[in-house]
Amino acid sequence: MKPTLIILAAGMGSRYGGLKQMDPMGPNGETVLDYSVFDAIRAGFGKVVFVIREDFADAFKEGVGARFADRIDVDYAFQKLDDLPDGFTVPTDRVKPWGTSHAVRAARDVVDGPFAVINADDFYGADAYQVISKWFSSQSANDGKDHYSMVGYPLKNTLSEHGSVNRGICKTDDSALLTDVEEVVDIARGEDGTPRGSRIDGSTMEISAESPVSMNFWGFSQSYFAQLEAHFVAFLQEKGTELKSECYIPTVVDDLISKNVADCTVLETSASWFGVTYPDDKPHVVESIAALIKDGTYPSPLS
Repeated sequence: MKPTLIILAAGMGSRYGGLKQMDPMGPNGETVLDYSVFDAIRAGFGKVVFVIREDFADAFKEGVGARFADRIDVDYAFQKLDDLPDGFTVPTDRVKPWGTSHAVRAARDVVDGPFAVINADDFYGADAYQVISKWFSSQSANDGKDHYSMVGYPLKNTLSEHGSVNRGICKTDDSALLTDVEEVVDIARGEDGTPRGSRIDGSTMEISAESPVSMNFWGFSQSYFAQLEAHFVAFLQEKGTELKSECYIPTVVDDLISKNVADCTVLETSASWFGVTYPDDKPHVVESIAALIKDGTYPSPLS
């Protein structure tokens, strides 16, 4: 079965100042999403699911989704604040979404096989899709444990010169299996050039520039949805009354690893990652895409 690509596109781009998912980056008006889906199709993905918000669904479908309808199976899922497991309700005054895990959960009824997850506003590079597609095709072990993957990038290649970023900091064993992943927020280089950020508990953390980080490019089997549901219920029981609490994918994966329910292979890629968190990041993305077109990685226009 060909894998599905879930693209998390529900964010409104609060730090960027607009719907960056629809912002042209290529020379013919292509968005980062155009390149993501193009790379996925070339790598053998059979379906793409856009996780979006209902309030811009029509504009998104017309401006983005329609461009791929004749080349790959396209579907949509809506991330809704009140889409919660039975027995839970949204706290009064909460407006913040429940995080990336909640966004993936939104696609549970439109995905029926292996799937990858990416952010809509990150450019992951063609090789990353090839690497994870190859990983999907190699999965055959039946040892009672679920096997997942993520594409890892060195932290130094994922920082922005224009503000702080959030990253999942990863540790691996000698077999490239993920042993620990920690969500660290507000990461930026200090005056001495050393990256520092804040743990979820608020404490400051110094991070090696070479540390592999999760850029939210994951590979899962269908089993993940049930595991995610159980974790999300526990999350809501513990933190559901907090107005800004979020359930992150790396936290779920870390929990599954610690319980020996699943393992996660960190896949190396030769691709360059870049993203648009702030408006000043855009020129770098535009220039990088132009260079990839020049070296033949992408046709122009995309076809």
